[in-house]
Amino acid sequence: MESWLKKLGLIGAFAAVAAAIVLFACDPSRVPIYPVCLFHRLTGLNCPGCGSLRAMHQLLHGNFVAALHLNALLVVSLPLFAWVGFRVYRQTTIGAPKIPVKPLWLWTYVGVALAFGILRELPSPIFAAWSP
Repeated sequence: MESWLKKLGLIGAFAAVAAAIVLFACDPSRVPIYPVCLFHRLTGLNCPGCGSLRAMHQLLHGNFVAALHLNALLVVSLPLFAWVGFRVYRQTTIGAPKIPVKPLWLWTYVGVALAFGILRELPSPIFAAWSP
C-alpha cells in the first residue's frame, strides 16, 4: 500500500506542475479553456473562490498586488495550504505521527471564507477592492 501512495503522490505532483505550466501560459481572463463559476453564472455574485485562477496566474507571473486584488483569501491562504500539504506528505511517506485537525479550525476557515464572500459584495469602497 505504501508504494501505491507514493505513486499517487507522484501523479498528484506531476498534475500540479502541469496545471501550473498551463496556468502560467494561458491567462484565464483571455483564454476560455477554464471552467466558469456556476455560482457567479447563476447569481451574478462573486463566491469566495471567484478570481482564484486569475490570482494564481498573476502570482505565477510575480504580480503579488494584482493577485491580492483578484482573490485576497486565496493568496493569504496559500501558506496554510502548503502547511497542510506538507503534513499530509509527512504522514503518508515517512509515517510521521498524525496530528488531529480540530473541527473548530475547519469551521473557522469556512466562516472566514463565507465572511469574505459576503464582504466582497458590499458596495463599500473598502471592500470593493476585494471584488475581482
